[in-house]
Amino acid sequence: MTDELLVVRAQLGERGALAELVSRWRLPVWTYVRRMLDAERADDVAQEVWLAVVRGLPRLREPARFAPWLFTIARRSVTDRLRGEYADRPEALAEADALVEDPVEALADRARLLDALAALPPAEREILVLFYLEDLPVADCAQICGVPVGTVKSRLNRARRLLRVHLERTAGDE
Repeated sequence: MTDELLVVRAQLGERGALAELVSRWRLPVWTYVRRMLDAERADDVAQEVWLAVVRGLPRLREPARFAPWLFTIARRSVTDRLRGEYADRPEALAEADALVEDPVEALADRARLLDALAALPPAEREILVLFYLEDLPVADCAQICGVPVGTVKSRLNRARRLLRVHLERTAGDE
């Protein structure tokens, strides 16, 4: 069953359809949020995302656009959380720019990649996560981020370049 059909059925009040949507998209949403925040905050924000989805789903006019709509909600939730923390603690900006490494992470290459991803500015990190890790098309990334397609392309280009430079620099340190 397609997401579009599940959305329509959920909008008509079918709880099973909503449960199926949550089941399909729970991990991708959490992964996106986790890449932008540490694990503790990611759990809270992911729950906020699903609460917003349940509240807003009846008003979704284009059920076929569920994924971009969902990630737009996730992006707003992450942004709201970071904005609130930055207002409370100016030094949180430096802390939030670094992903907290998963303690069970054993692969050095993955750790290097996560470190490099965390070193990117948030806008570039977000585009890489949406495009490569969430496998969303450029147009959907643009819609989610609220920027033109050309901006997404330039951020992707800049993010790839910054990632490459960081990985080359850290490879030289070893």
